[in-house]
Amino acid sequence: MQKTIKQSISARGLGLHSGRDIQATLKPGLPGSGIRFQRVDLPGAPVLPAVPDNVTSSTLATTLGRGENRVSTVEHLMAALSTLAVDNILVETDGPEVPVFDGSAAPWVQLLKEAGLRELNVPRKVLRVTRPFKYGLGDKSIEVWPASRFSVEAHIDFEGGIGRHCFYYVDSAQAFIDEISRARTFCRLKDVEMMRQLGLALGGSLDNAVVVGDDGILNPGGLRYSDEFVRHKILDFIGDLAMAGAPVSGQFVLRKPGHDLNRRFLTAALAQPGLMEAAGAGEHKHPARKDARRLPPGRPLSPDDGLSPAAGL
Repeated sequence: MQKTIKQSISARGLGLHSGRDIQATLKPGLPGSGIRFQRVDLPGAPVLPAVPDNVTSSTLATTLGRGENRVSTVEHLMAALSTLAVDNILVETDGPEVPVFDGSAAPWVQLLKEAGLRELNVPRKVLRVTRPFKYGLGDKSIEVWPASRFSVEAHIDFEGGIGRHCFYYVDSAQAFIDEISRARTFCRLKDVEMMRQLGLALGGSLDNAVVVGDDGILNPGGLRYSDEFVRHKILDFIGDLAMAGAPVSGQFVLRKPGHDLNRRFLTAALAQPGLMEAAGAGEHKHPARKDARRLPPGRPLSPDDGLSPAAGL
């Protein structure tokens, strides 16, 4: 069945890109209303549904917008809502972003747990992938195969102290909490000035992002996971995929993913007739890929594992 939260809950924090102090209030949603954002600081307090057509920017964050009504950096909250199976909720903000907190999804998970979850008397639907599909941009790509559940195999390759990392994630609420939710957004020190010239990352600091300098990680506490970078890319993908409006059942392979690629992939996939079929949450119509060697959830991958064509990145 669909879910929402039991009671409203609020929290304040900095906006990563605006640098503003922002309050977000999560409120229960009606059955079938979906995930909606509301700018209470704008005249008329306009509401903005979290759907692909409302994604107006994917530069270093996912931004929803219609005219002056814009809400940015929604991906971490969207990932937490998706993994905890919250289908209907109203998110009020008094600024152009939701708070970034520590740069991960863990604070959102905690807020949702404190608010509590409750079932609604409406069946939940799942979008089930019916056939293989790939979307690529140069050496970046996202592939998906039919599967009975959601899983992600991700590969990244960065210069400047970040390097190459692989990770395999099989979805469950506990796996997300343990393996993905605490992974923070990251950047290279040399890119900070460029971002600020674009009016971005004005609220960024070592308190809400992992910053990599020429001599390594600048954060005093270091990394939360040895492969925190690739885990955060999976977190972002989960949040961006949640724009589909229903959970997606499929096996995904990400090669050098990012918000722009995530957005383009979802738009292209939804435009393919019959690629994603709506089914009841308890129906399992498609088996997992037979050529995929299954690994324990959360096991870090080696580029030599040979799990997929992307494993040679």
